[in-house]
Amino acid sequence: MSAGEPVTAICPGAYDPVTNGHLDIIVRASGIFERVVVGVVREPRHKEPLFSVEERVQFLEDALREYPNVEVDVFAELVVEFARRWGARTLVKGLRAISDFEWEFQMHHLNRRLAPDVETMYLMSSPQYSFLSSSGVKEIASFGGSVEGLVPGPVAERFTRLYPSPHEGTPVSPRE
Repeated sequence: MSAGEPVTAICPGAYDPVTNGHLDIIVRASGIFERVVVGVVREPRHKEPLFSVEERVQFLEDALREYPNVEVDVFAELVVEFARRWGARTLVKGLRAISDFEWEFQMHHLNRRLAPDVETMYLMSSPQYSFLSSSGVKEIASFGGSVEGLVPGPVAERFTRLYPSPHEGTPVSPRE
């Protein structure tokens, strides 16, 4: 890294959709690093996104507009290659629970094997977001529940348009 380049970190994820928990980690990282690049995975391999990559980027840009040292970019390569492209030597990930740790532990070692020069930094989720996940938010919204306070306003509004009327859930027993 040359003397003129900002110290950059990458906050990678699918952000399908971005939650207030994601924003908490990104904003906290922006207080540590000179530049934070939020990397949005174009086509996640482990799950089919509900929102288009354009929507996911727009949600993030809208929510992070007041943070001048935060940028949003899309990537479709290995996260360590994305980090190198931006001149970043640190990935920042949030941890909510033990289950997050197990997955992130595996990913950390795979990434270190691919790029020993790229380190991973973990931020513990703030207590009010320790239960929050994109998949949980999608489930709540799909059954007509309110996601206000869990996601940025534009995301909550989009869910309201996506699921205009609540539909009944799965029966809890075969007799129902």
